[in-house]
Amino acid sequence: MSILIKPHSVILFQGDSITDAGRSRRAIGPNNKDGLGNGYPQLISEHLWEDYPEHHLQIYNRGLSGDQIRDLAQRWQNDSLRLLPDIISLLIGVNDTWNYLYLGMGSNPQDYQKVYRKLLQDTRQWLPDSQFVLCEPFALITGEVTGEWMSDINHRQEITRGLAREFNGVFVPFQSALDKAAENISPPGLLEDGVHPTALGHRILADCWVKAVLR
Repeated sequence: MSILIKPHSVILFQGDSITDAGRSRRAIGPNNKDGLGNGYPQLISEHLWEDYPEHHLQIYNRGLSGDQIRDLAQRWQNDSLRLLPDIISLLIGVNDTWNYLYLGMGSNPQDYQKVYRKLLQDTRQWLPDSQFVLCEPFALITGEVTGEWMSDINHRQEITRGLAREFNGVFVPFQSALDKAAENISPPGLLEDGVHPTALGHRILADCWVKAVLR
């Protein structure tokens, strides 16, 4: 499965702080460097503009730091559907793991799957031609992340992979890309606290996305 990028496509990046990447809340229009943040969405956008210079793509970032799947679902209408995206790239899950394990406030994997599926179903109802890019949530054992995280987040990774198949979307294997990079680079050089990417980490995510989506 690959994504078809048509002229004048609206492309939306959604998720939590990893996608947010310090974006400006005031820069709400498409293709605004401040609005796209300083992470993988900005890097991917630059690649898309270079590869499709005549397509006049409209690219948005609406990632929001701290979001869990339920938070994302609550703002989905205003922050996603209202933009009428043709392509939705979604990365969500690590805050669910963190809150579930340590605060007892996050979704368990079953609830995560239920809310995630409903979100995609609603999108297909309102935007039947929308294309999904579902990104694998990830972590590396360093900083705040311990081995206890991995069993839970691995479950959410499989859920994300399954939903990509179910909704005929593209699955982006971020964990695999980071694991491979970690064979030669220490985990803090990729994810400073085990979750949030460094500049190099964002570059690896962007390269992985481009390879999965534009192959």
